[in-house]
Amino acid sequence: EFVIFEKNTESPLPQTLIPVLLNARGLGSELKDSIPVTELSASGPFESHDLLRKGFSCVKNELLPSHPLELSEKNFQLNQDKMNFSTLRNIQGLFAPLKLQMEFKAVQQVQRLPFLSSSNLSLDILRGNDETIGFEDILNDPSQSEVMGEPHLMVEYKLGLL
Repeated sequence: EFVIFEKNTESPLPQTLIPVLLNARGLGSELKDSIPVTELSASGPFESHDLLRKGFSCVKNELLPSHPLELSEKNFQLNQDKMNFSTLRNIQGLFAPLKLQMEFKAVQQVQRLPFLSSSNLSLDILRGNDETIGFEDILNDPSQSEVMGEPHLMVEYKLGLL
């Protein structure tokens, strides 16, 4: 590293010389060659992955959609709910979608303990999906789930004790 001096023109005081450190490439010493601290993680490369708080690590979640309709299919239920709410608002007024949203929230809050899977039958009834059979009914069998964790830790995390 080299030290050179520049004139300080921003200072209200008489012009003085400021030492400026230059690295081998001649760039100012703004630590461009160093790694920012924010990119360093608290967990090291050999530390175990916390499944309870971070979930399963999957490369598929970080990939971009491979098909143009993939994002549309992921957000299908959200788009369907928005369309139903707007139709309901146009037909019955502002109160009807608000009442339905309150019912959705109430139904979503009632669940089993975190380590037990819930069928969400009430939510399916509210959405009108109780009489249809889809892939999620067959392929989303809770008895074959990989989410089972330590029951005591999951309950404490849900209650905010951890």
